[in-house]
This record gives sequence, C-alpha cells and structure tokens, in this order.
Amino acid sequence: MAETAASFASRHVFPKFLEAVKMLRDLPKEVVEVADELESFQDFIHDANKVAEAEEDKNRRDRIRKRLMRLREAAFRMEDAIDDYVICDDEKQPEEDPRCATLLCEAVEFIKTQILRLQVAYQIQDVKSLVRAERNGFENHFPIGSRSNGSRGNENFTWHKLRMDPLFIKEEEVVGFEGPIHALKKWLTEGQEERTVISIVGMAGLGKTTLSKQVFDRVHTDFECHALITVSRSYTVEGLLRDLTNKLCKERMEDPPRDVATMNQMSLIEEVRNRLHNKTYVVLFDDVWNETFWDDIELALINNKNGSRILITTRDEKVAEYCKKALFFEVHKLQPLSKEKSLELLCKKAFGYGFDGCCPKDYEEVGLDIVRKCECLPLAIVAIGSLLYRKCKTPPEWRRFSQNLSSELESNSELHSVTKILSLSFDDLPQNLRSCLLYFGMYPDDYEVKCGRLIQQWIAEGFVKQESGRNLEEVAQQHLMELVSRSLVLVSSFTKDDKARACRVHDSIHEMIRGKMKNTGFGEYIDEDNHLESSGIVRRLTIATNSNDLNGSMEESQHVRSIIIFRRRDVKFTDRLLAKYRRLKVLDFGYAPLYDVPENFGSLIHLKYLRLRNIMIRSLPKSIGKLKNLEILDVRTHRVIEVPKEITKLRKLRHLLGSPISSVAVKDSLGSMTSLEKMHVLIVDEDGVVIRELGKLKQLRNLRLSNVMGNHSDTLSFSINQMQLLERLDISVQYLSEVIDLHITPSLSKIRKLHLYGNLKEFPSWIPRLQNLVKLSLVESRLTNIPLKSLGNMPNLLFISFDYNSYEGDTLYFENGGFQKLKELELKCLDNLSSIFIDIGALQSLEKLKIMTIPQLKRVPSGIQNLKKLQVLDILYMPREFQKRIDPNGGEEHWMIKHVPHIHFVMKDRGLLMVHKVAQILSSRLQRYAFYLY
Repeated sequence: MAETAASFASRHVFPKFLEAVKMLRDLPKEVVEVADELESFQDFIHDANKVAEAEEDKNRRDRIRKRLMRLREAAFRMEDAIDDYVICDDEKQPEEDPRCATLLCEAVEFIKTQILRLQVAYQIQDVKSLVRAERNGFENHFPIGSRSNGSRGNENFTWHKLRMDPLFIKEEEVVGFEGPIHALKKWLTEGQEERTVISIVGMAGLGKTTLSKQVFDRVHTDFECHALITVSRSYTVEGLLRDLTNKLCKERMEDPPRDVATMNQMSLIEEVRNRLHNKTYVVLFDDVWNETFWDDIELALINNKNGSRILITTRDEKVAEYCKKALFFEVHKLQPLSKEKSLELLCKKAFGYGFDGCCPKDYEEVGLDIVRKCECLPLAIVAIGSLLYRKCKTPPEWRRFSQNLSSELESNSELHSVTKILSLSFDDLPQNLRSCLLYFGMYPDDYEVKCGRLIQQWIAEGFVKQESGRNLEEVAQQHLMELVSRSLVLVSSFTKDDKARACRVHDSIHEMIRGKMKNTGFGEYIDEDNHLESSGIVRRLTIATNSNDLNGSMEESQHVRSIIIFRRRDVKFTDRLLAKYRRLKVLDFGYAPLYDVPENFGSLIHLKYLRLRNIMIRSLPKSIGKLKNLEILDVRTHRVIEVPKEITKLRKLRHLLGSPISSVAVKDSLGSMTSLEKMHVLIVDEDGVVIRELGKLKQLRNLRLSNVMGNHSDTLSFSINQMQLLERLDISVQYLSEVIDLHITPSLSKIRKLHLYGNLKEFPSWIPRLQNLVKLSLVESRLTNIPLKSLGNMPNLLFISFDYNSYEGDTLYFENGGFQKLKELELKCLDNLSSIFIDIGALQSLEKLKIMTIPQLKRVPSGIQNLKKLQVLDILYMPREFQKRIDPNGGEEHWMIKHVPHIHFVMKDRGLLMVHKVAQILSSRLQRYAFYLY
C-alpha cells in the first residue's frame, strides 16, 4: 500500500527538519567555538612555519610549505564562515519558535526564511572537519613537537607595563655618524662652485637614509631651493620630475602649475630648470637603484655654477660610478659601525635612557658578541636592541638570547643574517601585530602611508579587537606605537601635538615583509609590469599596474578580502572586480580616476572600508545604502559630493568624509546615523535643518561644517553641546559678513582642535575654558581685541594661527609667563598689525614662528631674541623696510634673530606684494575648504 503523505513526512521530512532546527539553534555557539579555534589554529600555523624555516633539506622544506598553504587556506575558510554568519545574523529573525511548526507547509516556509543561516551552519560543520583533517595531516607528516616558549611571542610582554619613553626616538639619533656627517657637510657647503653630485654608497641597513637626511636637514637652509625625493625602484622619469616640481613649489609656498599632472618629460624638465635658474639648490635623491639614474635627471638640474649640490644614496656602486659623468662628484662609502659604536647603539635601544646610554660592564662581552652577529649594521642592531628591551633584563638572559641567536642564524644558511634577524623580530610579535606589520607590504616600497588610513584598514580587517575603556582607533594607535617602539616602523611625520601623522618601513624590512606575504598568502602586489608572483591563494591584492588586462591575476583566488589600487589611469575593470569578490572588506581606489560608480557596489555587503579619492562624479548611487556593514566612507575629491538619502541606512558608519558633502538629501534624516564619529566637510542647508539633526549624533568626535549662517548660531550651539565626546570642531561661514556667535558649555572639555572661519562679534569667552585645547586657528574673525593673557594660561595649547583679518588691532603683546607650552605661532595677512612685543619669559617653548604678509609690520618682534628654543623662523612676503632691518649684511635688527638655526625668507617687492595681496583676497573663500583637506 502506498505510503501516506503524513507518514512520509513523519519518517523523512520532520527528522530533517528537526536536524535543521537543532543546527540553527546551535549556530551561535558553533560560531564562538570556531572563532576560538581560529586563534589557536593561527598559532599552530605560526609554529608550523617555524618548522619549515628550520628545515635544512630544501625538498622537504618545500613540501612543508605546500602543506602550510593548505593550513592557511583552511584558516581563510574559517574566517569566511564567521564573516558569513555575521552578515546573516544581522537579518531580522522570525519571532515564532520553529518547533511550533506542526504542518509540513509551515516547516517548509520556515526553512525558506532560514536558508542563509542554514547554509552557514553546514559551512561551519564542513570547515571544522577540514581544519581537524589538515591539522592532523600536518602533524602526522611533520611533527611540531612541544611548542617553543615564544609561540605567541608575547609572554614577557604586558600592554599596561609598556614603557613609552623611547617611543619616538628619531632616526638621526643613531650613533656613530659624527665623522661622515662632518665630511658630507663640508662637501655640501664648501668647495667648487660647479654643480656637484655626492653619492653615499652602502649595503642595506647601514643607515644611508638616516645619514643623508640628518646632513640634509642641517644644510638645506644654506640653499635657496631644496627638495628631498624618495626614488622608487620602478620610477618613471616623468613621475620623478613631477615630484621634484611639486616639492620645489611646496618649499617656496607656491602653487604648482595647473597642468603639472599632464606635462610631458621635456615640459617638466623646463619647469624644473626655470625654478632652479640662478638659484642655489640642494636636492636629495634617496634610495636610487637604476644604474643610469643620472642620465634621467641631469638635464633638469641646471648648472648655475653657484655651489649647488645633488645628494644621492644607493646600495649599488655602479650608480655612484655612473654619476662620474657629472664631472664634479664625490663618493662616500658608508662602512659598518665600529664594535664600540655598535655596542653603544645596542645599549641605547636595550636600556632606553638607563645607564646614560652606556653599556654596563656585566653586559659588555655578550653585547659585543651580539653586535658581531648583527654584522655591526645599525638596522639589525636596532631591531635586536628592541627585542632585548622587552625580553631580556639580566646578563644571563642576554647570554641565553645570544646563544639562541647563533642557533637561529646557523639553522638556515641560505638566509642573510640581517634578514634572519629581522624575521626574528617579526616572529616575536603577537598574531595581531604580525598582521598589522604585514599590511605595510600592501603599499609600495618607501611609501609614506597616513596613519589614519592605515589604522582604519587594520580595523576593517579585524586586526584590532575592542578593549574596555578604549575605542578601536585608540587600540589600533597602540598597536602602531608598539611596532614603532620595536623599531619595525618609522614615524616619518608628526602632528602638532607630536602624534604620528605618517609612517613607513625601512626598505629591508619591506623586503622581508613581501617575502612573508608571498609565502603565507597574506597578500600579493601586482607591480607596474603586471607581474603576479604568487601562484597560490591570495588574501589581499594590491594593483599597481596601469594595465586594464590583469592577465588572469584577478582570477587566481576566491579568498580575496581586500584590494588597494595604486594607478593613475581610469579603472576599467570595476564591474568585474565587484562581481568577482563579494567578500571584500577593504576597497581602496587610492587616487585612480573613477568616472563611474557602478550600481553593483551594493553587492559588497561585507565591505567595511571604502575609499574613493579621485572620482569624477558629483553624486553617489543609491545602492551605497546596501553596504550595511560599511564603517568608513572616504570620498574626499575636491568637489561637492551629493550623497543619497539611502546613505542614512548605514547604521554602522563611523566616518563620513568628503570635501565637501552636500546635506540636501539627508538634512532631515542624518540624525539616524548614530554611530557617526567623524564627519567632514558637511555643507549646511540654508534653513539649517541638518543642524538640528546633528544634535542626535552624540558619538561625534570630529565635526567640520561649512556654509554656516549667523541665524544658525543658537541651534548650532545647542547641537554641539550634545556632543560630549567632541575633539575637533571646524566651522566656516557662508558669507564673510555672517557672524559666528556660539555658546559652548564647559562640559565639552575634550575639544583639542578648534578652527573658526568667520566674523566674531567678540572673542568667545568659552575658548580659554577648553583646558585640553591643543590647536586654535582663527580666520576672518575681525577681532579688535584678543585676550592673549587668558590664552597664555591655557595648559595644553601648542599651536595658534591668526590668519587673514582675524585680528584688526595694531599691537600684539605676549606677557611674561604666558604660553609656556606653545610650539608654533602663525601670524598671517593681518593688515593693521604694526608691532609685536614679547616679554622675557613668554613663549619659552616656541620652536616655529611664521610671519607672513603683514604690510604695516616694519620691525622685528621685540623680544624675539629671548626665544631660546626657536628653531624655525619663516618670513614671507614682508615689506622692504622689514627686509632691510633683518638683512645679515648690516641690518640693524639681524642680531635679534641670528640665534635661530633655520631662517626661511621669501621676499617680494612692493608691486609683487600687492599682487600677492589681491590673490589672497580673491582666494579667501577657497580657504574655507582648504584646511579640510589635511
């Protein structure tokens, strides 16, 4: 007899249904277990990698590495499963208990609603089986044995005890360069009048960049023009000349030619020659690889026969040899440090500021043994010193470290010892910091990456975990500082308050990182020649080729989760890219022109970081609202960007960055984006509706507004006072006649940076109460009185700029004891200012003073001679009377500034001064946007 439908369902359907229900009910617990297992599995992979590196037999080592790639692919599948669960878990779940489904149709309908979660449940079961099989398979073939004490790399390290005193040791503090510095300085500033090429030659890690930069910084003010150019290994002549043009313009505070981006080689050569004509100049070209480099630049670097110099650093003696074609040349072959200097450097890094940088006698013998193994190379010594600083405190610990170092170096004869030493520093890192360091390999060699950009990418990748009492950016900043303190990352520029602004890695460390990326599947770099080295799995992809035919390189791996693009041509493969990689978390188009934002951007539901810095459109598609996991949207493009109302669906968005952003579509719904922490530059609508919405964004830390009107003041004050976490506030008016009249409460104590562009009735009384204020900038304020005494008592103020008609008085008086921490002071375009007085004891920490376009100021500020810490004095476009008084050849007030090491003059006659003044007036409105770009 045929089986009834009810009987069939009872025997076949409902058991499967109950099994599915159980899998769905257990899914959250399974995901937690997989996440825990992933961390353990990554440590297992790290230990397995050590087995591979320690293997002396090449064939066996290759077999281990192939098996390692299988382990890594299994780890990638674990990560993908967790990511897929996070996405489907965000979907709204049915309220009805699935076990209450009594009818077959009800069961089927329930399964339909849960199909994605059920797929993830089966995916997790499969990946757990795969991980077990791969782990067991590896251990059966290549036993790891007991793990080394350093498997996690951080057992002697505790975050809360991290000493930060040597954190920002500058490169120039490396010891042992006294002799070379003296010789190079003499070559640069003395000798023949003919243009001279000076080459510094030495192997990787000797300190060529450190030495050349230190000398360059000491002498560049002796020349009328100067520029420092980092030369990439695969540079183009046009790119090099374009960079040189931009640097020369920036140094003289001039705008580069409008068409500099499209100039051909001969036009660029002519541009550089014109800028250097009849001027003394020094140009540093760092890290030259191309043997015929001199042929590429010689024509542009005009021979004025006035003592101009070109400084080149290179690893290749053939480069220096080829420069002999210049007829006038010098070559300095940099040697390793002496044993004594090497030991001094090691101890400075190992003991911080303890023992006055000297080596205690109990450490001398083993210290000398360690520096010998480092081949007396500064880079290796600094890396090892940083390890000792954290892990070894006593002489016996140093001896054990030295013995282990010997065995490490002897275990793999095919690796250069310095490379091995850098690998040891890498292996010492915890898992999350290893990933953070490897991320530098996604950028070109010698590339200075902005710290904010890097940190946000780390967060999007999941390298940064939430910690109690700190937001993700603060934790990521701590990770960066840890890499800096271990001498693996160099800080290349700082903010006004001495925080890292940009950073990079040494080229030797970059090479080590690229090698590890290739061997681990962490990432791949498609270079200018469209060359893709990896033939295996690839997790991250950098596209640096200008070719739109990627030769199948985009088809190599299904696991890509991040793409960074470095190219200057239009990206033609966007649709294919988006269709291929649906699990992308990071998509950074860099400055590649993008003439169309495809609608299928909305398919990237995993995306957390999206950067579009050179798009040629004025609006974003509505599909942007589908990126529900997006946290960072960076569309700073130098033009107004219209965002659709759908963007308010992005409830996880933390940073909305544009330059500027129209608020028209979102003016009455912006307040729903309650996760926003950083937003700029937002154009306020005429009715000020969006200002009321701003008051709902209580997580905002950084807010920059433009087109504010006077009648917005009360509403704006109320909204700002709701933002208790606010750290930066920039406000710019729509019309210069508009008056900013804000009333800020003392509770906004976290504000560190304040920029006001617009007319102020009077100096705001609430500003001196901002006790954490670091930077204050006023433009077009038209104040007749500035309470310098109150400002001078602010405990953390480091930078002040009074710019373009911000002050209409005739005198500024800095009283004794005021501004004890101020490091920089800018006074620009103040038409009525005729005298500046500085008491003894005022501005005692001032390091940089800029005086620019102040037509009535005919005398040097009285008391400037008492500013003993003043290092830089910029005097730009000042009247002829001022120029005569400070002339080093008989100027009656030159004695007051002769103690300043770096004095920068840019003078114009009265006619040109007026032209410059008119240009300032015409561009004043554009200035409202300019400060937002940095």
